[in-house]
Amino acid sequence: MQQFLYHIYSGRKYLQRLFLSLALVLLTMLSFVTPANATGAYDLPSLVAGEKTWIIDQAEVLSRISEGQINNTLEKLAKETGNEVRFVTIHRLDYDETAQSFTDKLFERWFPTPETQANQTLLAIDTVTNTTGIRTGEKVKSLMSDEIAQSVADETVLVPLRQGDKYNQAFVDASDRISTVLSGKPDPGAPVVADTLQVESTFKKAEETDTGGSTIWVIGLLIAATVIPMATYYWYQSMGS
Repeated sequence: MQQFLYHIYSGRKYLQRLFLSLALVLLTMLSFVTPANATGAYDLPSLVAGEKTWIIDQAEVLSRISEGQINNTLEKLAKETGNEVRFVTIHRLDYDETAQSFTDKLFERWFPTPETQANQTLLAIDTVTNTTGIRTGEKVKSLMSDEIAQSVADETVLVPLRQGDKYNQAFVDASDRISTVLSGKPDPGAPVVADTLQVESTFKKAEETDTGGSTIWVIGLLIAATVIPMATYYWYQSMGS
C-alpha cells in the first residue's frame, strides 16, 4: 500500500512539472504567432531625398522584371522632372497601425522638412490586408491632385489585386500612371473594371494569411498536454497495482 501511495505521489509531482513545462512552451509559441514580422516606419532602412532607391519590396511580391521596369520608369521621371516616387510593400503592420498612418510616418521620417517633402510621392501597401496609403508633397499636388493620388492607391493598385493578387501589374500600372501625370500629361485614369467582375472582395483577411504552421504547433502541444499526462498517470497506476 505504501509503495502504491508513493507511486501516486511521485506521479502527481511528475505531472505537475510536466504541465508547467508545457505551459511555458505554449506561452512561448503563442508569443511568436501574432507579432512576428510586424513592420513599423522605423523598421525600414533610412532614405533621403535624391537617393536612387525607388522600391522597397519587403513583402517580396514583385518579380525582378517588374522591379526593373518600375525602377526605369521612376528613374527617368526623376531625371526629367525632379519628381521622385517611391513604392513600399510590407507584409504586416504594427498593432493599431493602418496603411495610411504607416505611410505618413515613413514619409515624414524620410523627408522631415517641407523642402525635402515638396517633390516626393510615397505609395505603400500592406499585403496582409491589401490596404494602401499614399502621401505627396506640396509641389506634387500642383500636378497630381489628392483625388488622383487617392485613385492611384485605391483603384490603379487595388483593382488588379481584386482580380487575383496581381501585384506586379498593380505597381507597374501605378508607376506608369503616376509618371504620366507628374510629367504634365493628361491623367490616363483608373483601370476599367469589367461588368463581369465579382463584387465580393478578394482581399486577404489577417486570419487568412496564417500558413497554418503556428496553429498546428499549438494544437499539437495541446494534444500532447492532454495525452501524455493521462498516459503517465495510468502507467503509474499500473506500476502500483
